[in-house]
Amino acid sequence: MDVSDLIETDILQYLELHQNKGLLRFITCGSVDDGKSTLIGRLLYDSKMIFEDQLAALESDSKKVGTQGGDIDFALLVDGLAAEREQGITIDVAYRFFSTDKRKFIVADTPGHEQYTRNMITGASTADLAVILMDARKGVLVQTRRHSFLVSQIGIKNVVLAINKMDLVGYSQEQFDKIVGDYRAFAKQIGFENILAIPISGLKGDNITEKSDATPWYKGPTLMNYLETVDVEDISQNAAFRMWTQWVNRPDLDFRGFSGQISGGTVRPGDRIRALPSGKESTVTRIVTKDGDLKEARAGQSVTICLKDEIDISRGDLIAGTDALPGVADQFNATLVWMSDQALLPGRPYWLKLGSRVMTASVTEIKHKVNVNTLEQLAAKTLELNEIASVNVSVDRVVPFDPYTENKDTGGFILIDRMTNATVAAGMIQFALHRSQNIHWQAVDVNKAARAAMKGQKSCVLWFTGLSGSGKSTIANLVEKQLFALGRHTYMLDGDNVRHGLNRDLGFSDTDRVENIRRVAEVSKLMVDAGLITLVSFISPFKAERRLARDLLREGEFLEVFVDTPISEAEKRDPKGLYKKARAGEIKNFTGISSPYERPENPEVVIDTTKMTAEDAASFILKQLEERGMLMGYRVAEDTTPTA
Repeated sequence: MDVSDLIETDILQYLELHQNKGLLRFITCGSVDDGKSTLIGRLLYDSKMIFEDQLAALESDSKKVGTQGGDIDFALLVDGLAAEREQGITIDVAYRFFSTDKRKFIVADTPGHEQYTRNMITGASTADLAVILMDARKGVLVQTRRHSFLVSQIGIKNVVLAINKMDLVGYSQEQFDKIVGDYRAFAKQIGFENILAIPISGLKGDNITEKSDATPWYKGPTLMNYLETVDVEDISQNAAFRMWTQWVNRPDLDFRGFSGQISGGTVRPGDRIRALPSGKESTVTRIVTKDGDLKEARAGQSVTICLKDEIDISRGDLIAGTDALPGVADQFNATLVWMSDQALLPGRPYWLKLGSRVMTASVTEIKHKVNVNTLEQLAAKTLELNEIASVNVSVDRVVPFDPYTENKDTGGFILIDRMTNATVAAGMIQFALHRSQNIHWQAVDVNKAARAAMKGQKSCVLWFTGLSGSGKSTIANLVEKQLFALGRHTYMLDGDNVRHGLNRDLGFSDTDRVENIRRVAEVSKLMVDAGLITLVSFISPFKAERRLARDLLREGEFLEVFVDTPISEAEKRDPKGLYKKARAGEIKNFTGISSPYERPENPEVVIDTTKMTAEDAASFILKQLEERGMLMGYRVAEDTTPTA
């Protein structure tokens, strides 16, 4: 009895058989115009997963916008965006479901264009197998190598090398063997363990579901037969028990459980677990689901776990089996795929999302980037769109993790731009940095509050930002003189002065500017801890780095002073002749001319130097300090209060 008859005569039996089939997730990837969408369309068509109305629409669309001269264009089953159909390319990741008698499938058709590599990463992140297509006329291309390298980094071990468009090379075995040889030489370097090469024609259907008479020299399985029978190891099932806490389930006073999806291993009542990063341990008493309690739960299942002891577990904590614990660190090495048009700047703060935990992070060092064509390791100070690198990452708290090769959910992360909330990178943790495990915070008896109180003040940072020539240093210097006259304890960090010593190794590229501010922000934090009122006078053109400096301190300890001077006015002053040189092209990356300045959005103090003298501005800032309680026992006389 075939499937159609079974559906008509016993729908319940059909549904039961369908429910118990195994599921294979795979992706198609490769270079532009290799025929990925056509192949998936052919698989859907041949597996009879197209309804009659869809088939009618496909035939109609093929005549209107198809690329096969009026014949069925199978790619249109997958390319659903108008822009895709107009250009004949894939832009977005297209997920399609189909099924045969033996297995269910979810396939992700990923874009071939380099600018859409980020979309390919999305599709590959959940795949068990990759079908890498190559045009038989073109062979191994740069994008073929790029996608293959990414597939290897994501941990996919099973690869089908589909040599497509064999009909356009006369089904030449010589051409097929040459391409396979070239690819295997490359694949050996990236650790692929299981590669099956198949000569196919997605358009004609050769070796897709039926063996082709046009390739009598090929003795292997068809693509569909291989997909139906390949044994794909699910590393999550064999991994140690892991579950990110997504929700603390407390419906009433008598029930308390921790809900989440198991990302690795199995768990049973009676198992000993540890909550991380706290390190508290307990024993599992129940595994609760909406359908009742379970005796065992496995990776992929969403459950609520109840514990014997009332230990503190919050959203974002990792629950792990005590028999095989994850690593815990705040610095680690990772493989990073940069997915933003804006370059990576080491030292810049980003949000890092690992499991259900979100934290502040920065790339502290680019160890090397990878030339995907040759696999050569290259030195780099920054990363551009689609570049791949080995990097060191630092996060603002201790976090539990596993190497990505052992568990994708506890070893894979994304970086998010803190200003735009855009995902800018995907990362795969390799190992913890040993220095993060050997360095501990030393507790001291004399703290910040005690140091500041002894000086009769509250320590803080006055962060002066503005264009070159705006008057930042002049105003900051006057503020310090007035504070000194009042007997206050201060220190001033000036941009030019710091570059003579602490930051003498840095230039003026965007990357060096970020590192320049990062170092100064850390020094400022130490000076606040010493109880000082610290005045920082730097152009500091980027919002992200000023936010980094603010986030290092407690609420109320950071006052951003925006010295607002129009660039035309700053150029008129030009005390150092820098604008003239920048306009002449003698100075590169000059803020306001060839490098951007990002205006503060909500500074505590705004100084308009076209309306206020430097002396008035200094007095106004002093009044702001007094009103915020930074100067104990000091009052500004009413008649000396300047107007902003």
